[in-house]
Amino acid sequence: MATAAEDPEVEGEEVESGEEEDVAYPLTIRYCGICTLPVEYCEFTAEYEKCKEWWQANFPDIYLRVIEKGASDLSLEGGGKKRQTRGGKALKKAKKKEVEKRVTVARASRGKRKYVTVICGLTTLEIDLKKAAKQFGSRFACGSSVTGPDEIVIQGDVTDDLIDFVQEKWPEITDEIIDDIGDQKIAKR
Repeated sequence: MATAAEDPEVEGEEVESGEEEDVAYPLTIRYCGICTLPVEYCEFTAEYEKCKEWWQANFPDIYLRVIEKGASDLSLEGGGKKRQTRGGKALKKAKKKEVEKRVTVARASRGKRKYVTVICGLTTLEIDLKKAAKQFGSRFACGSSVTGPDEIVIQGDVTDDLIDFVQEKWPEITDEIIDDIGDQKIAKR
C-alpha cells in the first residue's frame, strides 16, 4: 500500500520517521566491563547481576536511566518473569549411580600361538583410557589400543606384569579390586 509521502493521492495517513528529535550524532555507546556488550543487552547474559553492579559503580547516571527505569522488565530483586539462561533449558544432571569398582584382566587367543591381554573396568575408577593405553604400550614395548567404552587390548601375554604395573601406577587399585579371569575367546568380527 502506498503512503502519503509516496503517493499524493493517498490521504489520511501520517508518515512516521524512525528518528527521535533529541538524538545527537555521532552516537556514544558505552560498553559493559563485565560482558562487553552495550547496556541494553546486559540483561541477556548470565552475569547480569555483576553487570548491574559494574554499571552502578562506573556509570551511575546510565545505571539510573537505563537499568532501573525500564531497560528490563525484571525487578532488582530478581522477581517478575523468569529469565532463561543461555543454551536453553538444560537437562538436570543425573546423579551417578554407584558402580562397583572392578578391574578385570584376561588373556585372549588371536590365533594358534598368539595372545592379547584385555583389561576392562578402568573407567569405574575414572582413569583416562587413552593415556593408560599409551602407558601400557610404552611399558611393555607393544601395541595397545582402546577398543571399547571400557576396554583396552594389549598385544602379547602380559597379564602378570600388567597387574603389577597397574597397582604400581594407580595405588587405588588394590588386590580386592583387580581380578585375573584367565583365558577368554575374542569374538570374530
